[in-house]
Amino acid sequence: MSPTDSDRDLVARIGPPGTAADGVPLLMARHWRAVHEYAVICLAATGSLALMVTAAAFHRVLGKPSGDALRPQLLMAVRETVKEWAADERISAVLPELRKTTGARGLRAARSVTSERRRLAERAFQALPGASQCLLWHTEVEGEPITVPAGLLGVDTVTARAALEQAREQFRTACVRAHHELAPTRECRYYNRLLDVPIRRGGSLLPDVQRHLTECRYCRHAAEQLSHFEGGLEELLAETVLGWGARRYLESRPGRAPEHPGRPALSRGGRHRPARARPLVLPRGRTRVVVGVGLTSLALLATVLVNRGWSDDNGVPDAHATWGAPSAVTAAATPDPAAQSGTGELGRGRLRNLGTGLCLDLQGGVPRAGAATVLAGCSAAGSQQWSYRDDGLLRSGADPGLCLDSHADDGLVLLADCLVHAGEARYDLTVHGELLLRGDEDRAVAPGADERDVTVAERDGSASQRWQLGGEASTEPKKAEEGQEPYETRVAQVDERAEPEPAEPKGPVTQAAADALDTVSAVTEPLGTLLS
Repeated sequence: MSPTDSDRDLVARIGPPGTAADGVPLLMARHWRAVHEYAVICLAATGSLALMVTAAAFHRVLGKPSGDALRPQLLMAVRETVKEWAADERISAVLPELRKTTGARGLRAARSVTSERRRLAERAFQALPGASQCLLWHTEVEGEPITVPAGLLGVDTVTARAALEQAREQFRTACVRAHHELAPTRECRYYNRLLDVPIRRGGSLLPDVQRHLTECRYCRHAAEQLSHFEGGLEELLAETVLGWGARRYLESRPGRAPEHPGRPALSRGGRHRPARARPLVLPRGRTRVVVGVGLTSLALLATVLVNRGWSDDNGVPDAHATWGAPSAVTAAATPDPAAQSGTGELGRGRLRNLGTGLCLDLQGGVPRAGAATVLAGCSAAGSQQWSYRDDGLLRSGADPGLCLDSHADDGLVLLADCLVHAGEARYDLTVHGELLLRGDEDRAVAPGADERDVTVAERDGSASQRWQLGGEASTEPKKAEEGQEPYETRVAQVDERAEPEPAEPKGPVTQAAADALDTVSAVTEPLGTLLS
């Protein structure tokens, strides 16, 4: 067998059980590493469980392969396998790593594996031929040279390079068509080409188009997706196909490794709000598009606030909300740009995690769009200062134009532009100190698996998911006096009548373990037959 056989040829050599399956070893050699690394990301754990999930994914895909894009199929199979196993209590009983809130349990709790902002790209990618999917994935997401997907497809590099350009155009055209077909109103369909053409040419959107974007989230998401074709296509593809863990998967790709040691650089150009926002170097025309949308969004925000007369729709809690007493330490009333929005500041200072005693900080200590948040020793550093307002935004004290933003697809918490992503970066700080995603009370900001990264996890009411806003700089957490809760009171933005259920107590799982092992065996053992 030639080592340059295409994936399709190798899959065709896989016969029924009991026959030689000489294509399987080569397919696993080609794709195992990437698939296993994504399994580790989804599980937030290494070891035997990640190996089991990887093996199950290969069995799942090679049992009924479709198309030429084998890598994306295998990665999606990993995600679905983890989600299904985490939802099965019998399996979770003997594989407790499936209950990690930053891993399988969080993936299971995710309401959708594909963000609403990626619906058009999802529909468009699924409509592409398998060869086009393969070319786009391996060059854009994996960061590999054209020779790699050419080998996987069994074509020469000249043919592959020409097909890649065609695939990019096919993908963009399919996104535009999906926007037209799924448009909720006639007005949205009318603006279809008026969105695509200026973005493609690097020009500014017409004023009436900009006004429409401030009122229509559907078209706003469409414009953002189309802008990725001018740079940052790898992020659009990863978030569309994977959803959960897309950013971390991009960082893990050897072909995307930075030239210098340090935190990997995700993009070779282009932007994307990570997952869902990051420091971006935009093409000139694309910058005008994004800035135009941002400015018109600001104008709309001011109009809405005036027209609604500051009703409880602006985030101010209703009569059922519980308000805590303010911290004994008050911050200096320093004016900042955020004050011009008209929203009231409810608290200012450091955000200290009560489980670790560490404070929310920025990686590198520099506020910038896309900067990752970390937990660090509490200090008076400007990067540890935060302002919480009644609009639900948590603004950086060092740069009030940047807000804390949670990427629900992979659980990461980063800084993002407050204007562009305000609708997806709002929180409710409860009287218990939980920092919940507004509109999703089952998700809370919490330390990551290594207690340094900051993520969004399933709400469990533990101390590690509680935060204290305000206070003097100190490296030691404040000790509670006898009979008091080990944290100060905080303002609340949600109805506290609904409390998270306590964690289930650990108990005998003898029968459950036996049942779970049977289930796992039923999933993984056929792979042995496949490899025999």
